[in-house]
Amino acid sequence: MTPPAQSKPRSKSETTPLGSMPKPAPRTSDAETIKAQILEKLAYAIGKDPIVAKDHDWLAATILALRDRVIDRWMESTRSTYRAQAKRVYYLSLEFLIGRLLRDALSNLELTEPFQDALAGLGVRLDLVEALEPDAALGNGGLGRLAACFMESLASLDIPAYGYGIRYDHGLFRQKIVDGWQMELPEDWLENGNPWEFPRREAAYEVGFGGSVALESAPDGKQRRHWRPAETLLAVAIDTPMVGWRGKRVNTLRLWTARAIDPIRLDAFNSGDYAGALGESNKAELITRVLYPSDSTPAGQELRLRQEFLFTSASLQDILRRHLQQYGDVHSLPEKVAIQLNDTHPAVAVAELMRLLMDVHGLVWKEAWDITQAVTSYTNHTLLPEALESWPVHLFERLLPRHMQIVYAINAKLIGEAQELPSSTPEFLASVSLIDEHGGRRLRMGQLAFVGSHSINGVSALHTSLMKESVFRDLNTLYPGRINNKTNGITPRRWLLGVNPGLMRLLRDTVGDKVLDDAAALSEARPFAKDKAFQDRFAAIKHQNKVALANLIGERLGFSVDPAAMFDVQVKRIHEYKRQLLNILETIALYESIRAHPDRPWVPRVKIFAGKAAASYVQAKLTIKLANDVAAVVNNDPDIRDLLKVAFIPNYNVSLAETIVPAADLSEQISTAGMEASGTGNMKFALNGALTIGTLDGANVEILERVGRDNIAIFGLTAEEVEKKRRTGHDPRAVIAASPDLQGALDSLASGLFSPDDPNRYRPIADSLYNGDWFMVAADFAAYAEAQRNVAAIWRRPSDWTEKTILNTVNMGWFSSDRTIREYARDIWKVPAS
Repeated sequence: MTPPAQSKPRSKSETTPLGSMPKPAPRTSDAETIKAQILEKLAYAIGKDPIVAKDHDWLAATILALRDRVIDRWMESTRSTYRAQAKRVYYLSLEFLIGRLLRDALSNLELTEPFQDALAGLGVRLDLVEALEPDAALGNGGLGRLAACFMESLASLDIPAYGYGIRYDHGLFRQKIVDGWQMELPEDWLENGNPWEFPRREAAYEVGFGGSVALESAPDGKQRRHWRPAETLLAVAIDTPMVGWRGKRVNTLRLWTARAIDPIRLDAFNSGDYAGALGESNKAELITRVLYPSDSTPAGQELRLRQEFLFTSASLQDILRRHLQQYGDVHSLPEKVAIQLNDTHPAVAVAELMRLLMDVHGLVWKEAWDITQAVTSYTNHTLLPEALESWPVHLFERLLPRHMQIVYAINAKLIGEAQELPSSTPEFLASVSLIDEHGGRRLRMGQLAFVGSHSINGVSALHTSLMKESVFRDLNTLYPGRINNKTNGITPRRWLLGVNPGLMRLLRDTVGDKVLDDAAALSEARPFAKDKAFQDRFAAIKHQNKVALANLIGERLGFSVDPAAMFDVQVKRIHEYKRQLLNILETIALYESIRAHPDRPWVPRVKIFAGKAAASYVQAKLTIKLANDVAAVVNNDPDIRDLLKVAFIPNYNVSLAETIVPAADLSEQISTAGMEASGTGNMKFALNGALTIGTLDGANVEILERVGRDNIAIFGLTAEEVEKKRRTGHDPRAVIAASPDLQGALDSLASGLFSPDDPNRYRPIADSLYNGDWFMVAADFAAYAEAQRNVAAIWRRPSDWTEKTILNTVNMGWFSSDRTIREYARDIWKVPAS
């Protein structure tokens, strides 16, 4: 007789609902308890005796001791979301520039002092340990830093959220300057592991490429299209906790890494083909090795598309799995899910969600389309053509054949609706179409994101207005009301409390601790802008921050700068529209003027540059070389008596920004008007008491409105004037001839003063100005130079300067990312925010 089958015992996690798990007992947070926990981690997790432990061992032990407290709140945040059946926000971004996490987490959990005291009791300095933590190489510039600020604000406002992105092995690149030229080296941030990470082996999803599409009969008898990929790999999740202010909530940043399903072909290996045996594994892992591989070759384009689809598909599969696990039905997605596409990189989500809903979950087209539009919203970050991605149709169709079918169907629906407009013309239809038929058929990803979303937002008032008038003009005509504005913001926890604790202490002493919880309270310090005691403390804090930056410059660049000089700062991605060239040319003109008129009362300046150029961006890399060549001449000229110094600080990242931002006197935000979507560096500098010199571009417009025209140096053409000059014609040669300073700077370049080894090195730069001046460098030079002289005049009046910089700080509360996220939550996601 066969005994009855025994059912497998179920684990507690299978029998107990997630939301009903008991809360852990709160942990004691006195210094002695923390010291004991750090020692325990050092011994049993790191395997080191305190006698021989190095600083990096103390870093790891400190993170692990803090991490236990983070995990308690992380698990409770997850359980509370399940208990409340709360709607979740899913933020899809190719970049998350989160920087170092230890100091941020300590501050947000209000544990900095007890951890500092605990480590001091062990003979260890917290600041030295913190400095060893590598920056997470998960982004490049403003897009990734914004995503990181948003993740912190989502948790601080108690909004259940996941961030989805890619765990890059080597990030963008580590910048090294060799003989003035940028050299790209791999980032090594994961070389010694990452104690903040939690691999999730159970969250692994198959992602396909290539193959064919066939009609097959489903179990319900209906015909469905079935994609049979020629190639399949795994996207495996790795989670990092994102801590909100005062530990109110801890959300999840889920990053994907690519793996081959079969890591090694043993038949090939055993036959001696060792490289071939690992071919599939290497091909898969290549996808998540580097951020933004150069797309100047067909292979590079394919790799970038694979990157974008891998993280988008895995994220959507994960979202649907979680939703079905809790609610059991995809029809309720709009009530429980909000998906935000951060720029065009994840735009393929529109087609992939449609595929999953129709081909996997059996929905008909209309149901799937209604759900896709209801849950998806899209943030546009740029009007630059190269950033509004488009893919060759033949490439997209080869890699994603089913998605191409879906795109064609969406486009047919779109064109049909466009034809119903009385004003429809062939030109209008071509403009709104998802397929660009000019110069080779290309799929417009920005258009796809627009059509598949219920909300499309810009990131500053000007940018949103220009979206309606330019790149999305005809789609806005077809679908009025979808475009809205959500001006970017920054988290004041990191970008004031974290980077400038002295200034935050002054503000707390002045208006109270409420400023920690509500950046709007900064405005209550306005009456103190003229107060001498307040001004003196404000100026002393700035000087202390400048000493720290001067020390960093001395350590990294090998020359000294005077903290009493004006620190004139432009740090950002190197791009022609951001106009580092305008700044450098004016620096050359200033240098020549100081040499010609040494008796004048010049304001001592330190021109500080930092930023990376895309590896294949020749003109941007030449601009970096120019900055370094100018520095080499200026810094070694004894005749100018240290009245001018130039510093290009290599390998700009979040940690470097945290030293530069609070030390800046003058913030250079000088992009060609109409080309910067928003900017967030402008907000960080102004919040920390820097005066802005800038164009009416991006969020500069809104900064002007809040700090007042007397407290910002605005110059140059407006966006409308730039567009008119480009349309009607612009004669840069005449402009250059009419400006002795600009002509002289260009003559110095041509003479080889800054490149004696290669006098023609900078001819491409001069040619770009003489033959077109697309970015209006020549057109704005005179206005910029005049604005710089006006800034110098204010600097000579220290009380006036300090008053203006104080009024910048206290009027920047509106630019908190908490305000931005509340607007997203209210207007787009329809979720409550505390």
